[in-house]
Amino acid sequence: MNQHLESEEQWNQALHIQRLLPKPEARPRDGLVPLSVISGCCTLRSHSPSDSAAYLCIYTYLWGRRGRRRAARTFQADGAATYEENRAEAQRWVTALMSLLRGLPLPGEGEISPELLPRPPRLLLLVNPFGGRGQAWQWCENHVLPMISEAGLSFNLIQTERHNHARELVQGLSLSEWDGIVTLSGDGLFCEVLNGLLDRPDWEQAVKMPLGILPCGSGNALAGAVNRHGGFAPALGLDLLLNCSLLLCRGGSHPLDLLSVTLASGSRCFSFLSVAWGFVSDVDIQSERFRALGRARFTLGTVLGLATLRTYHGRLSYLPAAVESASPGPANGLPRAKSELALAPAPAPPTDHSPLHRSVSDLPLPLPQPALTSPGSPDPLPVLSFNGGAPELAGDWGGTGEAPLSPDPLLPSPSGSPKAAPLSPITEGPPEMPAASGFPPHTTAAPVASAGGPQDHLLPPLGTPLPPGWVTVEGDFVLVLALSPSHLGADLLAVPHASFDDGVVHLLWVRAGISRAMLLRLFLAMERGSHFNLGCPHVGYAPARAFRLEPLTPRGMLTVDGELVEYGPLQGQIHPGLGTLLTGPPGHTGQGP
Repeated sequence: MNQHLESEEQWNQALHIQRLLPKPEARPRDGLVPLSVISGCCTLRSHSPSDSAAYLCIYTYLWGRRGRRRAARTFQADGAATYEENRAEAQRWVTALMSLLRGLPLPGEGEISPELLPRPPRLLLLVNPFGGRGQAWQWCENHVLPMISEAGLSFNLIQTERHNHARELVQGLSLSEWDGIVTLSGDGLFCEVLNGLLDRPDWEQAVKMPLGILPCGSGNALAGAVNRHGGFAPALGLDLLLNCSLLLCRGGSHPLDLLSVTLASGSRCFSFLSVAWGFVSDVDIQSERFRALGRARFTLGTVLGLATLRTYHGRLSYLPAAVESASPGPANGLPRAKSELALAPAPAPPTDHSPLHRSVSDLPLPLPQPALTSPGSPDPLPVLSFNGGAPELAGDWGGTGEAPLSPDPLLPSPSGSPKAAPLSPITEGPPEMPAASGFPPHTTAAPVASAGGPQDHLLPPLGTPLPPGWVTVEGDFVLVLALSPSHLGADLLAVPHASFDDGVVHLLWVRAGISRAMLLRLFLAMERGSHFNLGCPHVGYAPARAFRLEPLTPRGMLTVDGELVEYGPLQGQIHPGLGTLLTGPPGHTGQGP
């Protein structure tokens, strides 16, 4: 038994792959494979009856020059005389690796058996096929579904068909059938699901349902915060989606603060992201006409907003946080094969699916298949070492070309799938797009009011005097923001020291008198989270437990989580840890992509 890992801490963070033939290398070429880039693993079997070896396949998404690149690393276990014994050894490796990936303890001296692993989580995936310039479905089909299948997750998928469709679905959902709900879109679909859960008569239990987000929209602020929490470097587009998908495969959740927002009409909705007035809301709404540009719409909208910079007179009042959160400053910036084989899947226990309806997970999904190296490969064969002997590496596969390997059948066959329930039928191909612009008309109607949720005990009714202890700031503003997480956009780190459950709403405002050049510098610095370091006298910040915003300018735009709401006074209160967010394990901020 050879120990190839330097420490237990390192052992819990990476796999050490070392070539032992013809001789060990002092500094192996393969080195360490971080657990953070592994989606899952499975056992394989050869088609040849004479081959008694079992195979272990590990799926990795390492970072390259063109982003993440999928690779399947295949190892051979042939130390025993029979396939059953070799498969048992390979399965022990699967169990050990999956336990590490999901943060489960391994027995010190006991036997590593599949019983150590809990049943696969049951996830309901909701995808907006029109998100991300219409490529959300393509990304889902080509990247997300294969990855979560590699991770052995159980899922059903529904395409949303209209505004507030997701909200309606979760209101009538049997929550006991699911371990989590994951949205594949921008921040808007997540907002629908959240408020739909709080609409339910059993909202106190419903709101505890873990929610996840896989970014396929244009803003993706929450996904940016999840990405940072997982320790990945800032990312956009497909790279951000793959990062968040890897974190989802790892499992793990975190309490999520929610902000209740009461509008001028008395209606109330819940926010997980932001309330905006002024420059930010103007750019957000006015750039809707450029939605076909994807996230570039915000860049164009910012340029146009700077050219026609407006100020707004208003009053911002807030109840300061009892325990001051860390003040923004310099320390709070963004830290910065042996033979040609035809292999078939080894048998695996079937995965149960909730009888919601026919889903993508019940369809024969063609996953990319790994391949073996050619017989004449000059490279010596490496081994994968945990804390002892290991299966031998049969080959690596980069995700292209035909290959004779296939993963274990993580999903049941269509014949064994439960009967579809008549909820929301899912198409087996990409959805049809409207012919005119390629996108459906975007609705900027105010979010439907939530009937449930906790009481706002810190807030008096709108229009009545505020109690003692509140602070009021009145004047001309360029923008006012109330944020819960750290990010305003996937690439805008607005509050570097914020966390998902810090129990405060972060108020950020910019007063009139700031130059266009300085405002532009602020947003450019916000990409690195260093905007507070500029020392701009027009910028204000305060952590609060509750706030009230009273626009005194007759015309303007207010948004809640990027959606336009009625213009007029509003107020909000933070409810610490009310929700649950699927984040994956925390990482070390600033680690590689």
